[in-house]
Amino acid sequence: MTTKTPQSRKTDLRPLELDPERVTRSARPPYAIVDIGSNSVRLMVYDQLGRAPMPRFNEKSLLRLGEGLAETGRISPEGFRQAVQAVRRFRAIADAMGVTRIDATATEAMRRASNGSALAAAIAAESGLKVRILTGQEEARYATLGVISGFFRPVGLVGDMGGGSLEVAEAIDDHVGGGWVSLPLGALPVEAMLAEGVASAKRRVDDILREGLKSGLSRPVFYPVGGGWRALAKAHIESVDAPVKVVHGYELTASVARDFAQFVLRLSPARLAATPGVAARRARTLPAAAMVLDRVLKRLAPERVVFSALGLREGLIYSQLTRQEQYLDPLLEGAQLIGLPLARVPDFAPALASWTADLFPGEPHAEARLRVAACALSDIAWRDAPDLRAEESFRRILQFPFIGVSHAERVFIAAAIHARYAGRPDAPWLKPAAGLLSAAALRRALILGRAMLLAYRFSGGVPGLLATARLRLEADRVRLEVGSAARAPDSDAVAERLRLLANAMGVKRSEIVVADDTPQAPGRPAPAGKERASP
Repeated sequence: MTTKTPQSRKTDLRPLELDPERVTRSARPPYAIVDIGSNSVRLMVYDQLGRAPMPRFNEKSLLRLGEGLAETGRISPEGFRQAVQAVRRFRAIADAMGVTRIDATATEAMRRASNGSALAAAIAAESGLKVRILTGQEEARYATLGVISGFFRPVGLVGDMGGGSLEVAEAIDDHVGGGWVSLPLGALPVEAMLAEGVASAKRRVDDILREGLKSGLSRPVFYPVGGGWRALAKAHIESVDAPVKVVHGYELTASVARDFAQFVLRLSPARLAATPGVAARRARTLPAAAMVLDRVLKRLAPERVVFSALGLREGLIYSQLTRQEQYLDPLLEGAQLIGLPLARVPDFAPALASWTADLFPGEPHAEARLRVAACALSDIAWRDAPDLRAEESFRRILQFPFIGVSHAERVFIAAAIHARYAGRPDAPWLKPAAGLLSAAALRRALILGRAMLLAYRFSGGVPGLLATARLRLEADRVRLEVGSAARAPDSDAVAERLRLLANAMGVKRSEIVVADDTPQAPGRPAPAGKERASP
């Protein structure tokens, strides 16, 4: 695969088209992965094998298969037995859910254990699943592909801390860099180091990192992957009462991440267990996750840390897609998979995306994708009570399992949908999330939302009627030009929505022009016709 240069990234733009037919036709069957790790065995069932897979079911058993492995070289008899039972049960659940394909993977514990192959054979005999024992290089590659699948063209280092090992590799836009490393710094071995004291563990972790992580690997962004680091992110989100309580895309400066990791290391077991956001099952291994994150960040010296909820399992999914599917924008895929099946007229979303394209002259691609995603979600609340639509949509979108989006971008989309449902720009529930956006971005979200509100009111959500109208944006007014067959301008409700759009744009006049035919292209003189002006 050819490596893309920064220059090629500027012109290599992902398609922004919405495809209702593809999204709303018969879905692919659900797909499942059984992930046998050193600390846990997990079943993940996804809605489909696709670009933006949505988890349908998630269950894990904390078996700690890697515990004691360094001393005995074997998975304990009890762990062996429990692993077989867990996978057999997971297979029964997946079958009952109609899953037609299940992949089973295993990582560090089964890779290192002398009886790892025997465990794989026992699992196959009991459940019928063939376990693929991944190499360290494969772990690093799939974890990095998971980050590539979950962000919009990421560039940085990916660190995947599991129960038995730490893998580090480089994400370069849409492919994995050539360098990778697998180190014995998983939660279980580091937990054993910490039992001998924090200072001693720190020296041992630093020695392993110094030997394994060359300084040339450093990149401005570090993407932590793995349950322990997700738990650390959740704890920080709660500690600062972050306005968007979603791990994926949660961003910190490296210095803040290190400070918090060091804080966690100083907590007693009792205080750690009582820390908001820390699940009881994670309290035991969280100090190990904190120790490794602190020392990795010290060694690599990135500027920013961006947590990823996607990793090895999602990377395995991504690796099985066609190149065309991999190239799709993950945000747009997720937005239309959520939004279009809920819409009254799924075909209206792409028409709306086209209709709003001229709202922001010179719109960068990064902003255009947010606008199109908002159009895909623009009819998600039509079944809700009218007085609740704006607030509920805003809160819902802040928590939706979107990928390919930063927290600030998520807030932009939520604010646009809030405005689309006539939400007030000074509504109290917009704070503090709106603080993640600049004043210009908030204004842009309000303008987009008001334009969508106008479009739905004018056209009734019918693409053909929307096509008869065009917005003309002038220095002192906003004009809605419509074909005479539409007749919608006679509605006071349409005029009121147009006034809301004008207010959002900071102009005082709005007017509706009824033409004898369809509106002319932007930049041409307006056709003669009946005008209805609003002061």
